[in-house]
Amino acid sequence: MMGDAAEVANRGHGQGSDEDRDRRRDQEAVSRFVERFAGELTDAGMQRMASRVFAALLASDSGAMTSAELAEQLRISPAAISGAVRYLTHVNMIGREREPGSRRDRYRLYSDVWYETLTRRDQLLTRWEGILREGAATLGPGTPAGARVAETAEFMEFLQKEFHQILTRWREHKATPREGGPAGE
Repeated sequence: MMGDAAEVANRGHGQGSDEDRDRRRDQEAVSRFVERFAGELTDAGMQRMASRVFAALLASDSGAMTSAELAEQLRISPAAISGAVRYLTHVNMIGREREPGSRRDRYRLYSDVWYETLTRRDQLLTRWEGILREGAATLGPGTPAGARVAETAEFMEFLQKEFHQILTRWREHKATPREGGPAGE
């Protein structure tokens, strides 16, 4: 009878499962990447724990993990995971799904998470622009405050147009076959 280690080694010659690939990876290097990217997200304004959870999900092959798996990988308490996934779910960066036949929730990155996040930011810019235009009218176009708010509204309008063009180009880029993998990967 073959031992567990030998079975894993034999399965490792093909593509293997996520678990097999994870065993072959340098987990400390993966942890360093997760923490480094999470630090960048935190510096950009995301909550610290949410940054760590998001980076861990991004670095997982399946893009989905349970609270227990996240807590183990990040070496933090399940309570810390709870607040982070609540925030990430609220801002639509991850979704919650139930494991079949279990009471455990899995947290999954949405497909095209960056595209979707920027699309939602575009909607936010639209709302801000409308409020800023109202504010500029209220403050008066001839006042320094009114002019400043009107320029801010104009900037929001400019960003929306640029985002729309960038997202259109991204969809075209993603649909184009590339070396090293089929389109859409």
